[in-house]
Amino acid sequence: MPSKKKIINDPVFGFIRIQSDLLYDILQHPYMQRLSRIKQLGVSNMVYPGAVHTRLNHSLGAMHLMHEAIHNLREKGIAVSESEEIASMAAILLHDVGHGPFSHVLENTLVNGISHEDISLLMMQQINHDLTGSKQMTLQGEVERPLDEAIAIFCDEYPRHFLHQLISSQLDVDRMDYLCRDSFFCGVTEGSIPSQRILKMLNVASDRLVLDAKGIYSVEKFIVARRLMYWQVYLHKTSVAAEQVLINILRRAKTLAMQGEDIFGTPALRFFLYNRVKREDFQLGSEALKQYALLDDTDIHSAMKVWEQSDDVILSTLSRAYTNRQLFKSRELQQPLSDEERMRLRKEYAIHFGIAEQDADYFFCSHSISSRAYSDKDDAIDLLYADGTIRNIADASDMWNLTALTRQVHHDYLYYYKI
Repeated sequence: MPSKKKIINDPVFGFIRIQSDLLYDILQHPYMQRLSRIKQLGVSNMVYPGAVHTRLNHSLGAMHLMHEAIHNLREKGIAVSESEEIASMAAILLHDVGHGPFSHVLENTLVNGISHEDISLLMMQQINHDLTGSKQMTLQGEVERPLDEAIAIFCDEYPRHFLHQLISSQLDVDRMDYLCRDSFFCGVTEGSIPSQRILKMLNVASDRLVLDAKGIYSVEKFIVARRLMYWQVYLHKTSVAAEQVLINILRRAKTLAMQGEDIFGTPALRFFLYNRVKREDFQLGSEALKQYALLDDTDIHSAMKVWEQSDDVILSTLSRAYTNRQLFKSRELQQPLSDEERMRLRKEYAIHFGIAEQDADYFFCSHSISSRAYSDKDDAIDLLYADGTIRNIADASDMWNLTALTRQVHHDYLYYYKI
């Protein structure tokens, strides 16, 4: 039998080791391989052309950082078994497996009432079922499946809470990887963080993840980097404009499909265009989950290339606009869009395209974007001092603007098609 221990050359962290049969089998599963066909940053390559790295790249990087984190915790006397290590690495490897094409776009259009986190859990359970093979019985007579421990850690149902925090918290390995990786591929320096030093400073107190106090400046840089990356990359107004165009394209295709029009699409895409798929439709072994697992960026791209020639002026115009990067323009709003301006825009687009005024909404929208760099409430970043005391980073830091970074910042924009 060929060896399942592999080495992957990662452009950000160097060599990443696949060091267990379970991790190799997860990587070989079609659900994971699908992530190699989904871009990590959705439409951000419209602004940063290098941002074409994939969800699979990110998942592998996060898995590598999980291994490093556990190794460092062991050096400080925190006992983590080999089983817990592999389970934690499996959980972070799978944490984004439920993402759809173009990041969160599908959650707002073709699929209603269910988040990618919920679908990730369903997919993890399905992979667990697929990998079980011959059933292994415990002493209690129950079926022991390979991902049971990983799923418990992912859902924060495992007795050791700090392992879940490594996957999902304000200082998790997920954020550490995407800040390093996204800044690398976008070619910006703002997201560069001292990830290795932060990992070295990790500790555990009362089953909670903390940071040795001498790592305070590294954490401050981490929080500031996250703020800068959100406003410069993730919420860049042009990226959001491209996303709004894409959302309106899928909304229009869905509307036409539900009206009985014949809309081109792959079988998986047509399933979501011609069915009202809701949360309850997603179950283990369900058709909705099966078709969702077949969707990736190529389904949307290929459909839009055909939709450019559609007889529907809205679908064809928006598809051409996206494909040729003629995106919505943006204007920051100092106050909500008035009813008078909304009616003016509707009439202008209706006359220009010869469409009904209610359909003119596809060519503009008002949209609010918001971000908070750090929350001092839930799963706060705590510092551990030499005398055993623990303080919240927001209280311990002398950085003048850290308290300001705990506030939610909002910006309202009008996005519109230029005619």
